Amino acid sequence: MRRFSQRNSLVTLSEINITPLLDLAFVLLIIFVIISPSIKSGRQHGMELNLPRGGGPTRKVDPKDLRLLEINTGGQCMLDNVLMLPDLLERELVNAYRQNPNLVVQFRLDQKGLNEHTLEMIDRCLRNGITQVTFETLPRRTK
Repeated sequence: MRRFSQRNSLVTLSEINITPLLDLAFVLLIIFVIISPSIKSGRQHGMELNLPRGGGPTRKVDPKDLRLLEINTGGQCMLDNVLMLPDLLERELVNAYRQNPNLVVQFRLDQKGLNEHTLEMIDRCLRNGITQVTFETLPRRTK
């Protein structure tokens, strides 16, 4: 004699327990909330620099015309968050200038950044006809 009918073995489970799925979703949400500020700041700038104070409002520049050049006090250069040697960096800027004559190079320097490395990169830009340069600074202190 069979205790269970054949029909009962074919019945599917119609309830799904979603509690573990919700737990996982909340844990992932918390992780993304904690990590997202560091992801944003990492994409914005490549080097940790102490920017000088000064400078007023700058003119609006089309983002496709802008290339960010960062130079630290040790002479390391980054173009758009990619570490490069000065010769390669110069070639990249010249190629970008050939493709886009409205190119603007934005220098991001340390407070003590006006040194031979910075002057060399400014000179390389000027020798190749790249005359539109800007410098990123912190806002002036209000008294």
